[in-house]
Amino acid sequence: MKFEREYPRTAESKGWSWTLRAMERSDRDALLALAHSIPEHDQLFLRRDITRPEVVDRWIDELEAGELATVLAERDGAIDGYATVQPDRDTWSPHVAELRVHVAPGQRGRGLGRILTQEAFALALSAGIEKITARMTPDQRSALRTFEGLGFRAEGLLRDYVKDRTGQMHDLLVLSHDVARFHAMLEAYGVVDALGD
Repeated sequence: MKFEREYPRTAESKGWSWTLRAMERSDRDALLALAHSIPEHDQLFLRRDITRPEVVDRWIDELEAGELATVLAERDGAIDGYATVQPDRDTWSPHVAELRVHVAPGQRGRGLGRILTQEAFALALSAGIEKITARMTPDQRSALRTFEGLGFRAEGLLRDYVKDRTGQMHDLLVLSHDVARFHAMLEAYGVVDALGD
């Protein structure tokens, strides 16, 4: 499975502009800084604790091995957010990928989460992914609205699935989106050609 998307590219929303580019090993420290800037509760819906250097190192190893793709949103030399698409290659669901999106607290409400999610869709389609899943705690209402606005739908609720650092349990909401069907609909309406690459 190969992700094919040309970078860098520019994205704009609400008067703000970002450079979208592929993540590299040299981004390690900036990613750790971004992770530490995000409220702990917001990190709970991620599969990994990216505040730990060894976890980010494994992430970079997987990136370099082609096991996932990560696009960064950069502005003025700082990483304001990222989106990762990770296929489920070794199971019976190689057509499914998990989506993980993080936006720095100071950049929220500017449309960057939507930009990164749409960029992740393009990456997923380039690799033949048909379905994307996303996970979050139900109380993350802003993120939930963004994902639902993009066509994600709730698939299930896992009760007491996540335990935070204090030992408190939280529910986990699993959402999914049929990317291939969405892309086919855009093609039928000529939207894909209008958007270009």
